[in-house]
Amino acid sequence: MSQRDPGGMNTTPGSMSMSNSSSGGYDSMNMKMMMHMSFYWGKDAIILFSGWPEQRLGMYVLALFFVFVLALAVEVLSVSPDVKIGTNPIMGGAMQASVYGLKMVLAYMVMLSLMSFNIGVFIVAVIGHAFGFFLVKSRALATANKAAAASFSATGVAAKV
Repeated sequence: MSQRDPGGMNTTPGSMSMSNSSSGGYDSMNMKMMMHMSFYWGKDAIILFSGWPEQRLGMYVLALFFVFVLALAVEVLSVSPDVKIGTNPIMGGAMQASVYGLKMVLAYMVMLSLMSFNIGVFIVAVIGHAFGFFLVKSRALATANKAAAASFSATGVAAKV
């Protein structure tokens, strides 16, 4: 079911046509671009930058990998960096603020990617966040287990003596 918009371009429900023409009419020299307003499946998406991934499968897969890495990085950067005791408070605060700023830039890039309403982008963003969370939490658990084992072995040796 298609509808005719006032500019003369056919649109489908859930999408919005955008034209570079200032007159509002369809000009054959201008590229017709679809901006979806609901989730859709397919490689014909515009992710972050105009013309990217250029409706090619290889570039679409690269874009999905890029979104996955962005989402993973957001989760990895969610752990505050350790500041050594005796560090200048200004330098320590600047380091933590820089990491937080980078995390926010990456998080907003993931959000803007999701605004393409492409289901593939949505799925890899969720998987990237989940895998990043898994990496962060498994590392924290391994560190806690190592500390507990060291503490237990130290107290076990002291009890035997």
